Amino acid sequence: MRIAVIGSGYVGLVTGACFADLGHQVVLVDIDQAKLAALQRGEVPIHEHFLSELLTRHRDSRLQFSSNLQKAVKECAAVFIAVGTPPTDRGEADLSYVESVARAICGAIGDYKVIVEKSTVPVYTSDWIRKIVARNGTRAEHFDVASNPEFLREGSAVSDFMYPDRIVVGVETERCAAVMQEIYAPLTEGHYYKTAGAIPAPDGAQIPPRLIVTSTKSAELIKHASNAFLAMKISFINAVASICESVGADVQQVCQGVGTDRRIGPRFLSPGIGYGGSCFPKDLMAFRSVARECGYEFGLLDEVMRINEQQRGRFLRKVREALWTLRDKRLAVLGLAFKGGTDDIRESPAILLIQELLHEGCHVTAYDPAAMDRAKEVLPATVEFASSAYDAARDADALLILTEWEEFASLDLPRLRQQLKDAIVLDGRNLYDPAVMAAQGFTYYSVGRPTVIAEAYVAGRSEGKTPR
Repeated sequence: MRIAVIGSGYVGLVTGACFADLGHQVVLVDIDQAKLAALQRGEVPIHEHFLSELLTRHRDSRLQFSSNLQKAVKECAAVFIAVGTPPTDRGEADLSYVESVARAICGAIGDYKVIVEKSTVPVYTSDWIRKIVARNGTRAEHFDVASNPEFLREGSAVSDFMYPDRIVVGVETERCAAVMQEIYAPLTEGHYYKTAGAIPAPDGAQIPPRLIVTSTKSAELIKHASNAFLAMKISFINAVASICESVGADVQQVCQGVGTDRRIGPRFLSPGIGYGGSCFPKDLMAFRSVARECGYEFGLLDEVMRINEQQRGRFLRKVREALWTLRDKRLAVLGLAFKGGTDDIRESPAILLIQELLHEGCHVTAYDPAAMDRAKEVLPATVEFASSAYDAARDADALLILTEWEEFASLDLPRLRQQLKDAIVLDGRNLYDPAVMAAQGFTYYSVGRPTVIAEAYVAGRSEGKTPR
């Protein structure tokens, strides 16, 4: 099938590349000529596993880039809208880009098209798209509007697209449903997984995935409700971690006991410094705004967001507990992206914490495997950037782990200890075993677990010495 994807941002780029790998003919449309030129040259604007491989494989064959929206719509049977929906000052989703695209495509619809919401949008957006297209002179029999929410995790988006837990399509007609089913047939009928060069299956992948057909309104709500529930799990376990710290319990043991309940599951029960990124913060505010418009005060969402913001303050207090005063302290920070596997720093707890530490008068040296270039655009020039974790740690008063990169979970601990001025580690992602850290000579703070004092420090105090 010929498919147009409008918007070459995170969702649009991944969607276009993956549809091409499924065998469709895809044209990726954007008004940003510089971005299109960079894509045509083979430059990949985001850090995402397998994406560069797919773009190289299909560029100039199944995947084309264009700024000509009208031509793309005329030639394609399905038009996916994947433009941004940033939050307004009131927390609502800004749908002006979606509306602009809906108006622009009307003049190019001469035969039947399916217009698909791929952006994360509030309920009723499909109705508004339908009204706008009809008001601009498009005959009702020439189009349908579908909702096809994405459930892509940054860092594993390509794998998530090819091996989804479920594919949700919201439609209002059988004709539209048939088109959407045809688009995803390579996955739902299993053909894709038998092709040479198919993206490798992650552990536990459901093959073939389930296709769930709903109304458009239900599909729109599924996306917001899913993200809100996942954010709630993160905030819930962070609240439990706070209680664990007060009573001396180990939150990792609590997570194990809770997560083995099949009704709950272990995923997203990961205590830390809170969620971030481009989805959860934005989608929770938008979902709350939708609820208010419907006359329902969704207080649970307010508490989820409050706990998330509170986590940064709790971690900052740990830094003060470890170092007493913060002015002129040299801190090594590992992690700038909001999560491992991506270079996305939007709403990153790491960036927000660094800004607070700078305000306290700290000197920060940071390292991240992928996000340093983006971080340099938002952090002050006083922040230094290192070439490795060990370089960042050199002569630092303490090391802070703020992003859960695999690289940070397998550091050479003796080497790290030698680099630090004081062997103090504050782990905001619980990557290490406290007992191991103490045995390696570290004073170790984590989230929801008792602080451990380095064995060398304890021995030194008993002998009247202060270890380096």
